[in-house]
Amino acid sequence: MLTTLWLLLCFALPVQESPFSISCPNHKHCQLALLSNNDIILHCNAPGAQWQFFRSLKSTWGSSSTTNLNMETMLNGSLLIKNPLPYHTGIYNCNDKDGKKVMRYEIDFQDVLTLRITHKDLDQKTLQNESLSLSSKELVFTHWEPWQDCNRCGVPGERKRLGYCYIQKSLENPIPCWLYLGDKKLWSSRLRPEMQVETCHIPCTLTDVEYVIFDNFQLRNKAGSARLTCPLGSIYRPVFWEANDLSLTWKDQLSGKSISTIMDTSNGGSWLQVFQPAIYRCFVHQELMAQFNSKATRKEKANSVLEGLNMMILVGMVLAVLGCLLKQFRFSQSRRINKMLLVK
Repeated sequence: MLTTLWLLLCFALPVQESPFSISCPNHKHCQLALLSNNDIILHCNAPGAQWQFFRSLKSTWGSSSTTNLNMETMLNGSLLIKNPLPYHTGIYNCNDKDGKKVMRYEIDFQDVLTLRITHKDLDQKTLQNESLSLSSKELVFTHWEPWQDCNRCGVPGERKRLGYCYIQKSLENPIPCWLYLGDKKLWSSRLRPEMQVETCHIPCTLTDVEYVIFDNFQLRNKAGSARLTCPLGSIYRPVFWEANDLSLTWKDQLSGKSISTIMDTSNGGSWLQVFQPAIYRCFVHQELMAQFNSKATRKEKANSVLEGLNMMILVGMVLAVLGCLLKQFRFSQSRRINKMLLVK
């Protein structure tokens, strides 16, 4: 269970996203497209493995080091790539401790900043196929991944699928755009990845778990906002947010109806920018991962204390006035009784 895993980690680690693991079942060679700025792990079951990275340099593949700050070889031999950029598009070879090649990944990290997002329920259209003229006619199209699971169960939710830019030349196999183009200086609005969203509604099959009170937050900056991160969230996983039990949807955000929150498009909504205090919850694979409670800032606390003091002063003044009136009333009654006695 994802929740069990996170409960073991949440008190020891800061809130962060979880890398998405990539593997090639029954194959030693993979060619695939991914999105930049989203952490991944390239699987290689070879303890003591050494990785080689080759990028396109003037129509050839030049070797580069994998020892830079955003790449780390793990104990099991896999390679962790943090915040990959389009610049990291290339070939990744995993060699065992004897230098024998174990795995080969050809990866196109497509620029997530150019990601086109559409929603089927809003009748928004995906990109159409186009011809790209280089040395001959090439067809540019979107290769769609399967739909991810619905991000919520028991209530209406949404599901998404990712689409990557591919180029096909005549009858040859299609290739991810920037693996095909290499370092060619070519710009086209068609050379971009996509994400499509649609509404879904499925029954729940998982057992309910208690809410995880994970963190508190304050609206800190000048804009009065805060950024929340859903633990284990990723653009490659179904993520769902709610605020005060109300669903936050891509449909509302893309149609302009959502004004108090913004789901970050670069990571599939794993980050949520909030502008109003509320109780926010996030789910991954339909499991509750975290709850974020808004807490008062020092200014708000000071205002609250000041309001309390003002209320106490006001109550004191009212009581003092009532006391004076009561005293005056008793004094008037006493004088009236004395006058009656004198008359008698």
